[in-house]
Amino acid sequence: MSKTKNCDFSWIGLALIISAVIIGAAYTYKYRVQNTITVTGLGEVEFTSDQIVWRGTITADSANPEAGYARIEKSKAAVLDFITSRGVAADAVDFMFVNVNKMYESMYSGGNYTGQRFTGYQLSQEFVVESSDVDAVEAVSKEISSLIAQGVQMDLWQPAYYFSELDGLKLDVIEEATKDAKERAERIADQSGSKLGKVRNARIGVFQITGANTDEEFTAGGSFNTSSRLKKARITVRLEYRVR
Repeated sequence: MSKTKNCDFSWIGLALIISAVIIGAAYTYKYRVQNTITVTGLGEVEFTSDQIVWRGTITADSANPEAGYARIEKSKAAVLDFITSRGVAADAVDFMFVNVNKMYESMYSGGNYTGQRFTGYQLSQEFVVESSDVDAVEAVSKEISSLIAQGVQMDLWQPAYYFSELDGLKLDVIEEATKDAKERAERIADQSGSKLGKVRNARIGVFQITGANTDEEFTAGGSFNTSSRLKKARITVRLEYRVR
């Protein structure tokens, strides 16, 4: 047999060996992938907000800025006295700068617009109450509208509720979701006559905060409820375990 033919057979043999190695590696990889369990665990924790932020705006309409500012100052004193008399600390109340806006009304003649007429000034001052005394501020937000009868012009907003230990809460919810996922994986392994091995892959879902007793929908970017005092934190953990 010629050297050329021997060389050809050598290359063919080498190619068959390489092919066998590749097929064997692929089969081993496929077997390893199939011998895993993937589960998703859910963690939920209900909690009560321990911080409150409440906003309002004092307004005053006047023919001139000076008179309007005097009314703002009088209303400001009434608002601060009302808030502090209900047990909220004075340093929890922050008054912003006073805005002054010129007011106009549209004029028409024969149904046609002819321009604007200056009618006076409107002054406004926003105030913000931030406190850990949630009960006191919540009560004030419900009662302060009684000042309207005393001539105080106000726009008021619903309080926003927050939680100061949010980082620790996230860890608690992740721990619960991980525990739930592991329990699910163990049950599956037991039913299949296998034993649970090490975690091969782990993925944490989006952290969601909703009202505890609401039907709010979850969002892809994560919901963050501030309107409910009683809230629910939720997260999912996806774990892939090796089995043996």
